[in-house]
Amino acid sequence: IEYLLQHSSVFYLLLVILFVSSVNGANQLHIGGIFPIAGKGGWQGGQACMPAAKLALQDVNENPDLLPGFNLTLHSNDSECEPGLGASVMYNLLYNSPQKLMLLAGCSTVCTTVAEAAKMWNLVVLCYGASSPALSDRSRFPTLFRTHPSATVHNPTRIKLMQKFGWSRVAILQQAEEVFISTVEDLETRCKDAGIEIVTRQSFLSDPTDAVRNLRRQDARIIVGLFYVVAARRVLCEMYKQQLYGRAYVWFFIGWYEDNWYEVNLKNENISCTKEQMKMAAEGHLTTEALMWNQNNQKTISGMSSEDFRKRLNAALTTEGYDISHNRYPEGYQEAPLAYDAVWSVALAFNKTMQRLTEQNSGKNLKDFTYTDKEIANAIYAAMNSTQFLGVSGVVAFSSQGDRIALTQIEQMIDGLYYKLGYYDTQADNLTWFDKEKWDGEKVPQDRTIVRRVLRTVSLPLFICMSTISSFGILVAITLIVFNIWHRHRRVIQSSHPVCNTIMLFGVIICLVSVILLGIDGQFITAENYPKVCQARAWILSTGFTLAYGAMFSKVWRVHRFTTKTKTDPKKKVEPWKLYTMVSGLLAVDLVILLTWQMQDPLQRRLETFPLEDPISSNDDVKIRPELEHCESHNNSVWLGVIYGFKGLILVFGLFLAYETRSIKVKQINDSRYVGMSIYNVVVLCLITAPVAMVIASQQDASFAFVALAVIFCCFLSMLLIFVPKVIEVLRHPKDKVESKFSNDTGISKEDEERYQKLISENDDLQKLIAQKEDKIRLLKQRLTERETKNPAQPFNESANGTTVGGVQFNRSSSTALAQK
Repeated sequence: IEYLLQHSSVFYLLLVILFVSSVNGANQLHIGGIFPIAGKGGWQGGQACMPAAKLALQDVNENPDLLPGFNLTLHSNDSECEPGLGASVMYNLLYNSPQKLMLLAGCSTVCTTVAEAAKMWNLVVLCYGASSPALSDRSRFPTLFRTHPSATVHNPTRIKLMQKFGWSRVAILQQAEEVFISTVEDLETRCKDAGIEIVTRQSFLSDPTDAVRNLRRQDARIIVGLFYVVAARRVLCEMYKQQLYGRAYVWFFIGWYEDNWYEVNLKNENISCTKEQMKMAAEGHLTTEALMWNQNNQKTISGMSSEDFRKRLNAALTTEGYDISHNRYPEGYQEAPLAYDAVWSVALAFNKTMQRLTEQNSGKNLKDFTYTDKEIANAIYAAMNSTQFLGVSGVVAFSSQGDRIALTQIEQMIDGLYYKLGYYDTQADNLTWFDKEKWDGEKVPQDRTIVRRVLRTVSLPLFICMSTISSFGILVAITLIVFNIWHRHRRVIQSSHPVCNTIMLFGVIICLVSVILLGIDGQFITAENYPKVCQARAWILSTGFTLAYGAMFSKVWRVHRFTTKTKTDPKKKVEPWKLYTMVSGLLAVDLVILLTWQMQDPLQRRLETFPLEDPISSNDDVKIRPELEHCESHNNSVWLGVIYGFKGLILVFGLFLAYETRSIKVKQINDSRYVGMSIYNVVVLCLITAPVAMVIASQQDASFAFVALAVIFCCFLSMLLIFVPKVIEVLRHPKDKVESKFSNDTGISKEDEERYQKLISENDDLQKLIAQKEDKIRLLKQRLTERETKNPAQPFNESANGTTVGGVQFNRSSSTALAQK
């Protein structure tokens, strides 16, 4: 004090400063600011928005026509885009003097917390960087306004682009934040109304790895991504790892990221991808954003154009250490005009409120506002609701929900830079398009993999080969039928029952025809006619088998009956009608089963689909979906069980009879042994073919070849065993007598063979005895002649039939007959 009294000039100067400060403090209008700046997640747009707000405060306070006699002061702190920290900042602003008239906030999560609580203090909240659609709820946020358009403003634009490029199938990847959840709900509703399918909706909290992998599994091609920029970098890196970028994919990102967002903070955020990889993955993606910079180079309410503001902002950011000259922009640079215009909105609303309070002669002033004063709070709300001006972000006006009304801008990243593709006016439904889009592959990507259905058919060379062999077998069978009929009077044919043989050959022909039908598929007939082929296959193969196998079965059955009935007359002939009746009975059972099957549950065409395959050569985004035709009915397993059960019983019984009669031959059926051998082969092949064919049914060539070869082998083997011996016998012995004498199939049993050998041995002994007798007779004749010569009186009598010596007569014819016997 002594010093000040000695230096009066300094004392007076200090008094002036204190007076001016007190006067200015009395004329200050205080507002609170909550800026996200130094956080590690979410939107840290305060880095650029806070310098913009400071520029706006400077311009507002320098404007003599705005808030005359008052200065607008901003008290702010960092919320880091954390709701809890934002609430703490808000309480510090409110409970620490001076009194705040309004709050500015950024980041949707923080704005949600602040706006929901601020109504308790009758405070209007103006958000410069909050796009959550949830904030449009007036019942929940009655005092909220925002210069940032709602995130739902992007959805009509996205729908418009999808319709423009013909995309009707999209996927959604979102961060689990309220702003994005509510945006997705609105997008889903709009997609449903537009007939666009949302194939999958994946969400994540912080790590998008699993969500991006699921997109690949779902074959997502057009993907809408909704997340903050920090999460966007993680998503982009995972996109690169999963190869979800390039010519086959289109990503929609939020447009308020900075231009170089994909290559900054990679090390700080532990992103494992390089800048080149991130740039590669980001190439070609689309962005939609509300216009945050005035597109016309006209003067705004501040006296600047948007370009003038950009220059001032760049200079301010450069002063704060940002490398603007090399396009290193801080986060929130795109939203900076919104923060600038937000301060102007506050100033204009306060100015209008002051005028209304003056006009009302209520004696109140903005300085008199307290957190319980609803009258001034309502006046501020009404003034803000009616605010409209041209700012650096465009025309600033608010809807009844407090949302900013704005156009939407569409951009695409081409060669690492964003290019404007057009604008969309939601209210007028007007899309302005510049035709500057660029797609990898020079064409619009598809919204899904084009799946070309390719029908797997039997190989044509294989079908021709099997058909040729079957046709040859049919000709052989027809030739044998002619042979069988032509030589039916021959004993070797008669004894084998030619009618049964003919039935068997007809069955063989039908079976061979079924081989051709088995190879007829979609390459020859239409899908409408395929069920007819299915029915024909079942009928022809079943009846052909019954005729061929039934004829052989009836023969071996009769052989078994001959050997087991002890009282059977061995000379009794086999009655043919019994053989034919058995074949007819088996055929009747087949017809009943097949008719019931066809009437109750007919066979239809069913397609078996296989996993997608890559085409051999194609530049398109195409996958091959192989399909295979099958003949099936609703209860296919039941009907197959009935058929297989019936056929299986006959096969097993036939195998038993063939085994029982394996070494038996009867004169009435001279080819029973060959028939038994045929039955052996048929049974073995059927038991192998049926289960194997069911296992390899999905391999059309293998299945067809296996079944066709089994049928062909059975048919040829049966014809070979039964008819080749007959053909050889007829060719070797054209005459029936010689044939009957030398035929091996004359019905000689083992006992007859032994008796025959014994008779031959006895005949040889008798011939030797007769030869000895002849020698003795010749010797006796010689002696008689000599005696007669010496003694002519001895009687000697010789007749034409023999010689009598001493009363004994020797007859040559008897000797000869004995020798022949």
